[in-house]
Amino acid sequence: MIGLIGKKLGMTQIFNEQGQQIPCTVIEAEPNTVLAVTDKAAAGFAAVQLGIGAQKTRRDSAKGERAPRGVRANSAEVGHGKKAGLEAAPRVLRSVRLDEKGNAKTEVPSYSVGDKVGVDVFAPGDTVKVTGTSKGRGFQGVVKRYGIGGGPNTHGNTKHRRPGSIGPGTDPSRVIKGKKMPGHYGAARHTQIGLRVERIDAERNLIYVRGSVAGPKNGIVLVRKQG
Repeated sequence: MIGLIGKKLGMTQIFNEQGQQIPCTVIEAEPNTVLAVTDKAAAGFAAVQLGIGAQKTRRDSAKGERAPRGVRANSAEVGHGKKAGLEAAPRVLRSVRLDEKGNAKTEVPSYSVGDKVGVDVFAPGDTVKVTGTSKGRGFQGVVKRYGIGGGPNTHGNTKHRRPGSIGPGTDPSRVIKGKKMPGHYGAARHTQIGLRVERIDAERNLIYVRGSVAGPKNGIVLVRKQG
């Protein structure tokens, strides 16, 4: 099913017709440009590539002048955007599959390169799944990373937040793979499923999704229809 690239603005609360208070994540999804279309007959599946934002473009330097500092879009990215009628290369690209498994009875929409996809593809009551990148928390211990209780705080104990014994004994005499231990926490791709669209603000390109989604404020998320 179709999706949209958006930006997580934060969380708020709204009240429905029954007067119930509903916590919502507000996602700003400006019209996405279709940059490429994958044909099911050629590739075996139907998908579209969407893009938002604009990258900086390198200007022509004078003879003997150094190139300006900073990241600039390369020629391939600029040419890819021009095929869709864009003046600058998009900053964010995401591919959305149109014929996901489980949606066989749903009519697959058709798009062409250069089309615009807005928030009107969603409606209040739709079930969506939102993919984002969780907040990076660096190297953390087991208490914060996995919620392990740690050791006692009294009676002479000195291992308050340590993981404790990790060996499984004589057999197999090694640490089992996947053991919960200190390590890098966060900055991982996460998809929250079963979220409900509560409100659509077409004028401001806003989607109000019930519940929370992964990522910080102004983080890039991908909203896709589910079921």
